[in-house]
Amino acid sequence: MIIGANTGNLVMTIILVVILIAWGGYTIIQNMRVKQAATYLKNDEFQKGMRKAQVIDLREQKSFKDGHILGARSLPYSTIRNFYTQLRPDLPVYMYDQGKTISKRAALFLSKKGYKDLYILKSGYQGWNGKEKKSNY
Repeated sequence: MIIGANTGNLVMTIILVVILIAWGGYTIIQNMRVKQAATYLKNDEFQKGMRKAQVIDLREQKSFKDGHILGARSLPYSTIRNFYTQLRPDLPVYMYDQGKTISKRAALFLSKKGYKDLYILKSGYQGWNGKEKKSNY
């Protein structure tokens, strides 16, 4: 009986290790794909270049109204497949969300659609230290 219990634990451990390796490999590949599609910018770099770019906030409308980067326009990730054509492919696209998870997905999507100059705010909105605007409505 004791040998059978140890074998079950060994099998579960092997399965767990395989799952962790697969997840880690997937994460590494995704991060490599994002780095090919977009460039991460620190706050100061983002602020310098945003005057000549299209700045889009990928968060949902409520978060945008609660506060956003001055000059940004709302294009929630949930709607990007329908409205990405509103972005000009000849101008740089600066994007951000609360962190950077959604921005990574958006960068991969826009890259597939032919957009070349894609930039992601490295710290996301949560680390933004520039000018902000809050909606009154």
